[in-house]
Parts: sequence; C-alpha cells; structure tokens
Amino acid sequence: MHDRNPPKPDIYDPQYVVQLFDEMSGSYRRMNYITSFGFSERWRRQLVRAAQLREGEVVADLLTGMGECWRPILRRIGANGKLIALDFSEGMLRHARPLIARHPDRSIQILKEDLFQNSIPDHSVDVVLSGFGMKTFSDGQMLEFAKTAARMLRPGGRIGLMDVSTPPAKWMRWPYMFYLERMIPFLGRIFLGNPENYRMLGQYSKQFGNAEKVAKLFNANGFQVEYVPYFFGCASGILGIRAE
Repeated sequence: MHDRNPPKPDIYDPQYVVQLFDEMSGSYRRMNYITSFGFSERWRRQLVRAAQLREGEVVADLLTGMGECWRPILRRIGANGKLIALDFSEGMLRHARPLIARHPDRSIQILKEDLFQNSIPDHSVDVVLSGFGMKTFSDGQMLEFAKTAARMLRPGGRIGLMDVSTPPAKWMRWPYMFYLERMIPFLGRIFLGNPENYRMLGQYSKQFGNAEKVAKLFNANGFQVEYVPYFFGCASGILGIRAE
C-alpha cells in the first residue's frame, strides 16, 4: 500500500540541495538572471566592489556556482592574486571549469567540496565572498558558515555575502513574491518542462527573508559586519571583517 502523503524532503539537507542545483545547472544562469529582473550580475559586481579587493589577495568564492563572480574578482586581485572557487554541485562546476581557459595568466583553484568540510587551510584567505548561496542554509547551517569563514580568514580578513531576499515594503513584497513563487515555476516549465525545481527558489527566498538575521549571527560569532540591502530589499547581504 502506497503512502498517499510521503514525508516532505528536508530542503536544507545537503544531498537535496546538491541534487537540486545539479538538475538546474543547465539553465540556472538564465533563470537566475530572470529571477532577479536582470539585476543578478549587477548585484554580484556591487558585492565584489564593496569588498574592496586588492592586488595579490587570496579570495575564496564559496558556493561559486558557474563562476559568475569570477570576472570582477580576477580583475581586482590581478595576476599575483589567487581565486579559490568552492562548490559541491558537479553540475554547476561543469560550467565553471571552462572559464579557467579564459584566464590563463591567473591562479584559479576549483574545489568540489562540502563547504563545512573543505580543505582550505586555516587563516589562509584574505576575503570570503558568496553570491546567491545563503538562502539554501538553515539557521544552524549559517552558524557553521560563520565558523567556517572565521577559520579560513586571516585576522582582519573581509567577508561579503549576498542573496535574493523578501522586500520589506508591502508594495514591493507581494508582486515580487508572486513573481518568484508563481511566474518563475511557469518559466521553469517552459525552459525545462519541470517547474518544481524553480518553485524551490521562491520557497528558499521566502524562508530566508533577508540577511538581517545573518548579520546578527555573524556579529555574535567573531565578525564585525553590517547589513546591506540591494534594490529596495529584493536582495540583501552582509559586509564586514573578521575581528582581530
């Protein structure tokens, strides 16, 4: 006898998340652009610029995806810098790896690893960045994220995180969430024949809310960061330093 009400999956389970992004990898760049009304690339550039990267620095781009943040990062750290790109989705990294050939004079290391069990040495990184990854973490996992980032960063090292968020203003929140929860799955059906994966982007964003609680969590665990909203709160993040 079949269970008519099978248990709902744990959307924060790493195996669930990696399977989700592996399946979406073929169209994720395009859908991420559509989801953000075309602002995704601009927000990534703003994140990297605000982190004030310098020539020769070591930057860890966590949850690097398809390498969407690489260009502005590499432009700022120059030939003497190093980019460490980490993700656990093979589907996403399959699209990132060809980018290495476009930057033959730059030091780029790709790590297909779990964020919380990564091989990056302690206190070896100047800057930790992540674009569009926070929403897939539970509160407990965000605490582990903070601890992991603190372990990797040198004292005084910098951090910048950003993700799609729920706008605080009602006039913006309702149409934006309708767009994420209804229109994005519809577009997912058109592009993929499967709206369920892209419906999850709306669910993650709704559960995430914004990065205000992330800022509080990081400030309570070895960082000095500020909350940063983007475009009326349609995206948000944190920016700051690891305390000495």
